[in-house]
Amino acid sequence: MTQLPDRPPSDWTQDITDGQVNYFADDQFKKEVIEYNRRYLYWDELKYRVSNPDRQRKAWAMMKLYRSMRQEHVPYSPLRLTYSIIPEIVKSLHAIDSYLTGTIRIHNKTIRLEQSYIINSFMEEAIASSILEGAATTRKVAKEMLKKGRKPQNSSEQMVLNNYEAMNFILEHKDDSLTPALILEIHRLVTKGTIDQDAVGQFRTNNDIVVANPATGVVYYTPPDYQEIDRYITELCTFANLEKQDAGSGTDDYIHPVIKGIILHFLMGYIHPFNDGNGRTARSLFYWYVLSRGYWLFEYMPISRIILRSKKKYSLAYLHTEYDEMDLTYFVLYNLACIDDAKKDLMNYLEEKQTEQNATKAIIKEIPGINQREGDILRTMMEQSDEYFTIREIMQQYNTVYETARTDLLHLAERGYLIKEKRGREFIFIFNENSKLWKQKATEGGTGKPHPRKEES
Repeated sequence: MTQLPDRPPSDWTQDITDGQVNYFADDQFKKEVIEYNRRYLYWDELKYRVSNPDRQRKAWAMMKLYRSMRQEHVPYSPLRLTYSIIPEIVKSLHAIDSYLTGTIRIHNKTIRLEQSYIINSFMEEAIASSILEGAATTRKVAKEMLKKGRKPQNSSEQMVLNNYEAMNFILEHKDDSLTPALILEIHRLVTKGTIDQDAVGQFRTNNDIVVANPATGVVYYTPPDYQEIDRYITELCTFANLEKQDAGSGTDDYIHPVIKGIILHFLMGYIHPFNDGNGRTARSLFYWYVLSRGYWLFEYMPISRIILRSKKKYSLAYLHTEYDEMDLTYFVLYNLACIDDAKKDLMNYLEEKQTEQNATKAIIKEIPGINQREGDILRTMMEQSDEYFTIREIMQQYNTVYETARTDLLHLAERGYLIKEKRGREFIFIFNENSKLWKQKATEGGTGKPHPRKEES
């Protein structure tokens, strides 16, 4: 993003009377206002569609008037935050709740959401969140590091590993109350070894930090005074822990958990309490909250991968909210769109996994005496026959203890399906292309290899 969006008119209330006259006398004007509000356009987007300046202001005044009638206020005392529950938001929340309470099915068949899927999703989230913050690495190299348990070779790889460990930490502590100490620990995890040690797990102690374009120097955002951080963070924790926000509380202050998680994400970015790592901490806090409220599906949905595809829109969602009287609807809509795209990615991923599950069942049927996990390991290694696997990699991928992973691999090697070799100080395992299973597959498929390695595997 090379330039800032225009700020909306701050004196829009002066145009309400004239706007109402147009609204009730001009059907086309009324139709436009309704449509622009349905899409929740920002001022810049309205100006692009309405060329006449006078008509722009009247349309904006009517849009703001009707938005104000349906606004919800966020119980966060340091700031006046609002958001509007528009049909698009209701539709998105309904879809999320439906997937939460229902059974995920592809082609009328139930999909098992296995631990290995969570691990894969956490890896994807860690990688995308790191690249989003400037990590200079590729997805392939970063994922290989995580899978094989290789030590990071530079600060970018360290950032990926940090984010992955933070995701696991969040899952372990999802039932804890939010405290400043927990926020500091999340920050420590995502930044260790990548920023000045004195700033790791510490709130900033000056006002030297701004959000700016490194190439042009354009300042996008100046955070609150550092002396306000303790109060802002304390109130943020109070807001996150409010019991009256619980579903079924019957209070007027109820906020849907996914919206509340998005608000926490925004607030952490707005407060900007750290010298660096604010974005990673903010996205981690979103995950912590939705998982704490029972939204287990987010364990399988790497949201940062979607944000990475739309970095400009991510920045604009922050700026539109700040510039338009702290109306969080822009930020909520952007994040819900990301969640919807992540859910679509998950469905595509699970469709591939359903095919893999069928292939695993066929292998188990062909080879009596091996368990489900061994069948899955064998299928994976057959599909990636040009790569080697270590015990620690299998341990990581299937969330097992070292001895279990070792036993599985040795058992498959003893049966002749894997080749065990010593490389350096550890054993590696390679699929045996001379095995009966491989020859049978070659006969059936013609080429020997079932399919090339998929990007999402």
